[in-house]
Amino acid sequence: MSNKPKRTAHIISHTHWDREWYLPYEKHHVRLIRLMDVLMDTLENDTEYKSFYLDGQTIILEDYLQVRPEQKERHEKYIREGRIFIGPWYILQDAFLTSGEANIRNMQIGHKDARRYGQISKVGYFPDTFGIVGQAPQLMRQSGIDNALFGRGVKPTGFNNTVADSEYESSFSELIWEGPDGSKVLGILFANWYSNGNEIPADPEEAKAFWDRKLADAEKYASTPELLFMNGCDHQPIQTDLAEALETARKLYPDTEFVHSNFPQYLESVKGHQENELSVVRGELRSQRTDGWGTLVNTASARVYLKQMNQHGQALLEKVAEPLAAYAHLTGQAYPHHLFTYAWKTLMQNHPHDSICGCSVDEVHREMVTRFAKSRDVAESIIEDSKRAVADAVDTSSFAQYGEDALPFVVFNTTGWERTGTVSVELDVQRIYFRDGIPLDEISRRIQALELGERVVLDPSGKPVPFTLEDLGQRFGYDLPDDRFRQPYMARAVRITLQANAVPAHGLRAYALVSGQAAAQHSDNASASLITGNNVMENSILRVAAQPNGSLTVTDKRNGREYRDLLVYEDTGDIGNEYMYKQPEGEAPLTTRDLQASIRVVEDTPFRATLEIVHDWEVPASADELLQKEQIEVVYYPERKAQRVKETVPMKIRTLVRLEKDGKGVKVEASFNNQAKDHRVRALFPTDIEASRHRVDSMFEIVTRDNQPAIEWQNPSNAQHQQAFVDVSGETAGLAVANLGLNEYEVLRDGRNTIAVTLLRSVGELGDWGWFPTPEAQCLGEHAVQLEIIPHDGRGEESGAYAEAYQFQIPWTSVQTGIHTGDLSAVHAPFAWSGEGVAFSAWTVNEDSGDHMLRWYNMKQQPASLRLEWPQSVSRAYKTTILEETEGASVEQLSESLELEAGPCEIVTIGIER
Repeated sequence: MSNKPKRTAHIISHTHWDREWYLPYEKHHVRLIRLMDVLMDTLENDTEYKSFYLDGQTIILEDYLQVRPEQKERHEKYIREGRIFIGPWYILQDAFLTSGEANIRNMQIGHKDARRYGQISKVGYFPDTFGIVGQAPQLMRQSGIDNALFGRGVKPTGFNNTVADSEYESSFSELIWEGPDGSKVLGILFANWYSNGNEIPADPEEAKAFWDRKLADAEKYASTPELLFMNGCDHQPIQTDLAEALETARKLYPDTEFVHSNFPQYLESVKGHQENELSVVRGELRSQRTDGWGTLVNTASARVYLKQMNQHGQALLEKVAEPLAAYAHLTGQAYPHHLFTYAWKTLMQNHPHDSICGCSVDEVHREMVTRFAKSRDVAESIIEDSKRAVADAVDTSSFAQYGEDALPFVVFNTTGWERTGTVSVELDVQRIYFRDGIPLDEISRRIQALELGERVVLDPSGKPVPFTLEDLGQRFGYDLPDDRFRQPYMARAVRITLQANAVPAHGLRAYALVSGQAAAQHSDNASASLITGNNVMENSILRVAAQPNGSLTVTDKRNGREYRDLLVYEDTGDIGNEYMYKQPEGEAPLTTRDLQASIRVVEDTPFRATLEIVHDWEVPASADELLQKEQIEVVYYPERKAQRVKETVPMKIRTLVRLEKDGKGVKVEASFNNQAKDHRVRALFPTDIEASRHRVDSMFEIVTRDNQPAIEWQNPSNAQHQQAFVDVSGETAGLAVANLGLNEYEVLRDGRNTIAVTLLRSVGELGDWGWFPTPEAQCLGEHAVQLEIIPHDGRGEESGAYAEAYQFQIPWTSVQTGIHTGDLSAVHAPFAWSGEGVAFSAWTVNEDSGDHMLRWYNMKQQPASLRLEWPQSVSRAYKTTILEETEGASVEQLSESLELEAGPCEIVTIGIER
């Protein structure tokens, strides 16, 4: 008699709902309404249809109820009864192209929305995510989730097939997934995909063939007799005869229990049958042990403009609007939770993999541009209100001694570290309101006749600050008071550019533009220059020399290390698609290495110098005619034979290279008008550092990756994802390259460990399962990209190089204010913190408690000390999770400071009750 336990087939009904992809959003939306209507009727009329999983994202409820509001009570009923499972996310986001804080907001909002219905599905759901970040186990654990279900990133070897011999392989479809901090979750790999139980036949003959195959496939990888069958797929309609199909299966296989199951039931069953030792998979799930052709990594460079808009939108919300609103909250202004939720939801609607990855049809991405703008408009409105509220509380009365026409302004540093750098501020020197009754022509005459005269910028101590002034002339403006009708005016405006010095972390520093006698007394606007030779710039840290071909030689004066041939541009053909890059066979890359560049100085001030470098380049116009034939015939992209045409088009690249007086890096802005198709443009940064591994910024983690791919890797390209920067370091020197929204890089195996950052990728089709032309993915037209080259001593965390890269992501904020008293000093920060190797991540206000929430993460794999200080005693300080729940949180200390140890790679959230 066999002791083999009876196997159970868990059939979980679901639909993986891409809101937009090969159809525009509204066409998918219409299909969603039909699906949900059928689901409601099926749940009502078929008691054997037990439950349905709503793809882990609560936005499906919003999308459905937007059109079917009358179905709300009916929908709530099935959620409360446990027949529809919702959450934990608001939306199924791409993991590598969205920020850590965006993922936390996603989890927070998903929980909040699901909680309204009385149930949150505690399932770490990543069904089709294009690889998953290493910190996902910690994010799950801090959200009260002990599992993760996913379809990509790990190579299953199969029970009694081979034994997993890599940290990126698993012997079974069940595994232990461990994050860099040590957090562990039960991982469930959809080894046979999340559609392996789709369209189950009710006909006995068809069912026998179906289940013979499916049961064998599942048992090949399963470590327990609990077998998972996902009854659904992308946009899959409801199987309304499922009860009949399962009854047929039960008759055919009396040794198998067929259950219309759900994830909690399935997961508990798996945990109860853990007899085999599971593989432990550690860190990122990026399909490292594959041939490299199906990783979908080049979605990181499809439609780069979307990634740039996303970086800007995320930075405005999480790094500017939220901390400024929290700052304003300390002065008595209400924190606009409702506006933040709306702005985040609007931004996150662009975060699904088929959206932010740029791998949909053109109509989808046009709508994304509008969403980015909508979210950005809300963020900018919050920023405007918040910075004015804080500035109104700053004591600027010391500037009154310089006359009534002194123009105070406040510079905000919303990064987590003290900051020095160049800031541009626009000021109205004079305003004349229409309400004053002066004829418009007279207003214009007075505005234009205003003499700007001699002026100087003073800091709070009265010390002059070097600056430049640009007259912007007359401009129209208006106020929108809360208690009156709009107030239009004409103004004489100027733009001043200065170096803001030592602005405290999450703090401010006030300045004033003054004229008259004070300006005369400080008329010597220092004439020092950073230009030290022919096309050479230099500060106390770095020397930057532009070579005749436009490349840069950067010398780190602290250790004498010289980096040569930086910022050579490379162009290659691309006959792939929005998902994957494919260079034509036998093609040699084109570069600007042998091209003569035009170089001139365009800015020379005491605080910043700028070189302009212009390359007049020619590149092939497109791929040849064979590419379209191969696309129409759906030829698998690695097997394509198309080449590039001989005809060329201009590719003029204008590059601005900037060095600031106290700058730790060299800032680069390149612009070009792309008129070529089917190609990729990269910037190359040879490091000449001996290293077999490199480090890269990811979500709440500085990841270490191998320069050389695994032996299974066949793709000539080894491109990878990044967020803020990539870094190649040795024992005594390192070179980090930071970026704004340029999420793809490669460390070349060229003997120089060259960092290659993708600036543009132009393709003409979606790819994947059919022929979907996407002419707008060729990205024709004007483009601008920004990078920063940051040399350091090899210790990125401790040297401040990584902090510099993070600050590069965040714009300065400034606002003009008046002369007034206030509770805040002219140099002020509401709190201070310290911690070597620790990065600041967020400052928000909790909606339920009103407590201020501060978040950091440890960049190192060793414990780090974290100290937080605030100017006055608070009621309570406590450590909590990313969900920022106050109940049950551990109180660490009650005083004017708090000290704690951040574990290796730990995400630390501190709540402060005032």
